[in-house]
Amino acid sequence: MTAANDIVLDVTDLRVLLGSGTPIVDGVDLSLRRAEILGIVGESGSGKTTTALALLGYAQHGARVASGKVSVAGQDVLALNRTALRDIRGRIVSYVPQDAAQALNPSLRIAQSLTDVLRRRPQDKTADVLSLLRAVDLPATAEFGRRLPHQLSGGQQQRVTIAMALGCEPPVIVMDEPTTGLDVVTQRSVLAEIARLRDDEGVSLVYVSHDLAVVSGIADRIAVMYAGRIVEQGPTSTLLARPRHPYTRGLLQSIPDHRRRVRLVPMPGTALGLEDRTEGCPFAPRCSQQTDECAASLPTLEPVTEQHEVRCINWRDTEPPLARATIEPRRANPDATVTVRGLRATHRSRGGTVVAAEDISFDLHRGECLALVGESGSGKTTIARSIVGLHQLDRGAILLRGEELPPRVRNRSLAQRRGIQYVFQNPFQSLNPQRRIGEDLARPGKVLRGLSHTDAKAEVGGLLEQVRLPRTVADRYPKQLSGGELQRVAIARALAAHPDLLVCDEVTSAMDVSVQAAILEVLAELRDDLGLALLFISHDLGVVSAVADRIIVLERGRICEAGPTDQLLSEPQHPYTRLLVDAAPTLSDPSEEALS
Repeated sequence: MTAANDIVLDVTDLRVLLGSGTPIVDGVDLSLRRAEILGIVGESGSGKTTTALALLGYAQHGARVASGKVSVAGQDVLALNRTALRDIRGRIVSYVPQDAAQALNPSLRIAQSLTDVLRRRPQDKTADVLSLLRAVDLPATAEFGRRLPHQLSGGQQQRVTIAMALGCEPPVIVMDEPTTGLDVVTQRSVLAEIARLRDDEGVSLVYVSHDLAVVSGIADRIAVMYAGRIVEQGPTSTLLARPRHPYTRGLLQSIPDHRRRVRLVPMPGTALGLEDRTEGCPFAPRCSQQTDECAASLPTLEPVTEQHEVRCINWRDTEPPLARATIEPRRANPDATVTVRGLRATHRSRGGTVVAAEDISFDLHRGECLALVGESGSGKTTIARSIVGLHQLDRGAILLRGEELPPRVRNRSLAQRRGIQYVFQNPFQSLNPQRRIGEDLARPGKVLRGLSHTDAKAEVGGLLEQVRLPRTVADRYPKQLSGGELQRVAIARALAAHPDLLVCDEVTSAMDVSVQAAILEVLAELRDDLGLALLFISHDLGVVSAVADRIIVLERGRICEAGPTDQLLSEPQHPYTRLLVDAAPTLSDPSEEALS
């Protein structure tokens, strides 16, 4: 890393308000040196993305930057008019969005998108499309440049957006969740490229993420946000080894780690909505060390050391993170809930037939959790959809409690459909936006179990309590709930059918670690209380380590290794499994000592 100490980004008292005057971000101060990576972490609604966009002088629809100063490479961004702002975006400060597929123009070839960026490059700095592709470790060929975005993998699309951000060699790049949803191998590759940009090119980066494990591996400093304010910031090693704000401590205790199979400790309560913020400390309702003084006034940022500051009146009382209990292996249940034998599934298109899964066989027992892991395209979801009956098998058999199931769900009996329930990755798309939550939860009981309307409705409150949601949620619509709450509703709806098997397809991806910890704890309790079998699909080995008894590793549609979670993660035998385990993000060493 360069030894230069000049400040390239300076943010002072940044305030972003809704049109109603409600603050989204309030009083944020940040600084960034050349060749430094600053991580900004926090739960959904904490103001991370709003802060990131304000660094480019931008506010989302319905919001406005009300006051403050944002200086990038000596330019006062907030003082510029629209034309001047358009000129500095990309040249002085650039942005890498979370969803690369949405950010890239689907009708433009990759070379065309990069050429558009290069036109804004200073005349004295020459570059071409191939050199930009080479800079982010993409094929520097004319053939690759002719591809359209949909012909690239998610990791390749993300690298293209990074190449576009690099095009004009800006001194500051803002990255908003650039690896969320990517498999661990692709994620490691993108993170390595980010670190190289810092080390070799001297680029300064603001890296926004909800994943503290990922941030801990690349950031020099971390700023933790809650309810629109920074509650703690300091060097990464200091913050992880000895957090001083109870919220930072709670985040650390919620993070799963594939190196240590420990029970997660979810934070109580949920993050405050914009309209619920009070004059006092916004974290007080969830805090175990709150006092009357906390509710009376907002704490100021106090120095812990010269480089470490915290917004907490009682920060000296904050205990180190708890030593979390080790997850003990469960005793195997001999009763097989689901049996899969010789499964083969393909995808057909104009380009031909692609084998998505080949010769897949396994048993899943009552009360057991079996995880399917692998890179994107390894066949995880195709196998799950085949078991549920949403994908036509080419060959093989699926048995539920010893009874062979018809391949298509429409040909299965009500009892067979009731026995296997699917929880999709995106709860926003799986819930009816025009139905109240209570109506959606009552429907499986009526359709699959033959309950009367009165009896099905009477079960709704209990279903919500099973997934740790208040009964009042039944009267709300999906748009009135957060992503974590919606995912718990989706699980509750599946439970309403009284299934034998719950198929969970990436149900915690893109979730805050605190919400993720709560959902994993709910799933563990359901297995214990109901004897529910779980088929858990995930690319996150940390999450898998916290929930699964056994793991099946898939490579290009085939099983390359399978075994107990402890054994497979600690002593992987297959080269591909070792690649996945090595690529999985983990907290850095200081936090390992603190949490062990």
